[in-house]
Amino acid sequence: MIRVLLVDDHTMIRKGLRVLLESYSQIKIVGESHTGNDAILKANQLEPDVVLMDLSLPNGLDGFTASNEIRKSNPFVKIVILTMHDEEIFVQKAINVGVHGYILKNSHGELLFQAIMEVYRGKRFYKTSVSQEIIKRWLKSDAKKLPSVLTVREKELVRLTVLGYTNKEIADKLLISVKTVENHKTNIMQKLQLDTKHQLIQYAIKNRYLDLAF
Repeated sequence: MIRVLLVDDHTMIRKGLRVLLESYSQIKIVGESHTGNDAILKANQLEPDVVLMDLSLPNGLDGFTASNEIRKSNPFVKIVILTMHDEEIFVQKAINVGVHGYILKNSHGELLFQAIMEVYRGKRFYKTSVSQEIIKRWLKSDAKKLPSVLTVREKELVRLTVLGYTNKEIADKLLISVKTVENHKTNIMQKLQLDTKHQLIQYAIKNRYLDLAF
């Protein structure tokens, strides 16, 4: 079951999206937000798999800023921008922020479902009037800018994993859920392009993570 958080300042749009998406057995709507600040709060509380984010939000915090803040604290969460903005400048900014999908509000429901499924599987999904060749070039360029270093929280999680802590023990120690631990581990392995725990141990030793005190 894919857990989805809906973010849009229009109640009727959120209700419509809920009805549409919950018609698919693979999706569960875990919450709704109408502002960027509330979206950040609920993303931390509810730990959704996917956030469906509008760009035009009230109270001074737009969808791009909210998405950026959510990704900082929840790097495993997939974000799909759902908007009426079809201009290149918006699409490029979405790529720079690091969101996983971008589709238009006038898209049919099946395309929205496809977007959620694709980003949940770790892929990118951008469907706008901007040519796919341009988008691919932007994505490729953006990927070269991504840092390979881990965050302090990720380094701590790697250290505890290498020291033999179970997911439950790590969750208790870091005051997060077991699901969050699992998602962090998946994200770490993808970020470091590692396949096995043995490779992770070698990486931790090489980078002196076992000597770190958090």
